[in-house]
Amino acid sequence: MITLAILFGGVSVEHEISVISAVQTINAFPEYKYNIVPIYISKEGEWYTGPGLTVMSNYRNMKKLLSWCEKVYMTPTRGDFNLYRSKTNMFKGRVVTKIDVAFPILHGSYGEDGSLQGFFEMIGLPYVGSNLRACNLAMDKIATKYLCKANDIPCVDYVWTTDREWFEQHDAQKARAEKIGYPLIVKPAGLGSSVGISKAANAEELDRAVDLAAKFTDKIIIEKMVQNLQEINCSVYGSYHDCHASVLEEPLRSGDILSYQDKYMGSGSSKGSKGMKAGGKLGAKAAAGSKGMSGSQRKCPADLPEDVTKRIQSLAIKTFKEMNASGIIRIDFMRDSVSGDVYVNEINAIPGSLSFYLWEATGKKFVDVLDEIIAVAIKESDNKHKLLSSFDQNIFAMGGGFGTGAKGAKR
Repeated sequence: MITLAILFGGVSVEHEISVISAVQTINAFPEYKYNIVPIYISKEGEWYTGPGLTVMSNYRNMKKLLSWCEKVYMTPTRGDFNLYRSKTNMFKGRVVTKIDVAFPILHGSYGEDGSLQGFFEMIGLPYVGSNLRACNLAMDKIATKYLCKANDIPCVDYVWTTDREWFEQHDAQKARAEKIGYPLIVKPAGLGSSVGISKAANAEELDRAVDLAAKFTDKIIIEKMVQNLQEINCSVYGSYHDCHASVLEEPLRSGDILSYQDKYMGSGSSKGSKGMKAGGKLGAKAAAGSKGMSGSQRKCPADLPEDVTKRIQSLAIKTFKEMNASGIIRIDFMRDSVSGDVYVNEINAIPGSLSFYLWEATGKKFVDVLDEIIAVAIKESDNKHKLLSSFDQNIFAMGGGFGTGAKGAKR
């Protein structure tokens, strides 16, 4: 049986969303198929494990929950896949378990941005999802724009700046943004879940919007707001050579943009979606707490002409491949419902709820998708280990005066 460590929480403003996604995912797995090890990363960066972490209602009292758990850690030693107890005694050894595959479900900083993936790469542990480069690219909205522009993937006009540039070169930076033309959307360049995003219809609102975004990040992106906006999402899973696009959804928003409240604090209703109710174990257990993105209002499948649906799915797969993604991602599109123009908005390397509702609406059981992306993780790790990572030569033993000219060398 595969020991699967699911990591979640983290030092991020999207901490709670990560917990929701992870608990839903944990409860989707059949108990007989994997040995699930939940690893909760606190807002202070401490790691904990314990069975109480799999019950959503327990998070209402964090102090009590963590008192039931063990504090744990992993070492940066390559090939060491053990999870260790921080405290041991005569009844418990140092090792909690050996991990076969890691499944990071951390949204935002230090998880979705490739940080944790880099640690797993360093020690050689197979992990589910995109590699550190793809994660970092998806997390950085500016890098996402560069990717799209370089590969003929449509995206809206934009400029970006830093908080320091904006305040030190205010008039010049503001003039750059205003050339795009109001209304504008202002976003922190490295966050998701609609945190810190606002609309600017004039110069005064633009200043306020940048002030808000600067509270969360030092890099700010300012882009043209799509008129007659219709937001469309598509999930893609698999690997570069074998990937699949889901049905499309149209999230329903309460204002000009899809807010944090729309995404995660909706009523849970949907229109036309059979996939919204997660089957079996997931639906029963997740119902006890928040359903995250699965609980927001949406039309699923989205009410679009067939040719538009196929075009968006094709763009989703192209984007997946160009960023060299893996596992499961969600790509958020914007469409002008009058002109018909479609643009890639952002890429979610670790989408909220892992977009299970999109796959069930596609006719694919969520647990089957999970099985497949875990298999992809193991296969890709095996392929990496076949590649040369060093030369069996000691160039320092060959002579050649490598120290010549170095600072402090004797002459």
